[in-house]
Amino acid sequence: MTTDSHSGTPAFVSDTPRRIGLIVPSSNTTMETEIPALLDGLAQPHTFHSSRATLHTVDPDSLAAMVEQGDRCAAELADANVDVLAYACLVAVMASGAGAHERIEARLTEVARAAGCAAPVVSSAGALVRTLTELELSRVAVVAPYVPALTDLVIGYLRGYGIDTVDWITLGVADNRAVGCLDPAGLPGHVANLDLGDADGIVLSACVQMPSLAAVAQVEAVTGKPVVTAATATAREIVRALGAGPDSALGGAALRPTVVAG
Repeated sequence: MTTDSHSGTPAFVSDTPRRIGLIVPSSNTTMETEIPALLDGLAQPHTFHSSRATLHTVDPDSLAAMVEQGDRCAAELADANVDVLAYACLVAVMASGAGAHERIEARLTEVARAAGCAAPVVSSAGALVRTLTELELSRVAVVAPYVPALTDLVIGYLRGYGIDTVDWITLGVADNRAVGCLDPAGLPGHVANLDLGDADGIVLSACVQMPSLAAVAQVEAVTGKPVVTAATATAREIVRALGAGPDSALGGAALRPTVVAG
């Protein structure tokens, strides 16, 4: 940034970084690793800015309490005048009931606008639904870290948008910090136990905290099925909001240039 000597106001140079805002659970350690890795190929300079909402245990009460902090987080990121704002918690949104991602994205957009920030707002829940729909993956196999009741909730939420789950596996981990420590090297083994015969694609991680990026390409190669994760779907919509397109070999089906530009 330079200063206009005549007016004394800042004059921004053309390579000013685009600012990417993330609302993440306080215990999340994955999205701020996987999203930057997925967007590493962006030609334009960019920076990441996070606001955290308290979440320790992945249970309905804790998730509802986290959602209540969304307005504060969006207002904080609006102060940084971010260029896109991503609400990066999938199950917290889905636990709020049918159509929740549409309501929450609209609400956080209002909060950002009230604070003078024109950034588009996306959510991981909405991004997953929209990505699967756009890629015509109407029958999916799902891997999730949650306790079974929450995975049932995710399956039901997807069904409400015409996406059926043909098989699924859930790992029963309630501590969100423990979810972040799961080894992505174990994901191909979990996928091997799924019946993929009727599946159009695979949701390799239906959770923003469960690491999966290192396994995406391997699972696509072994199964021959398109692979989408909460992180790759979110990155896809961040890219679109910025009007850019990364060359990401890591992102699988969601981030192939021909589909990102769609």
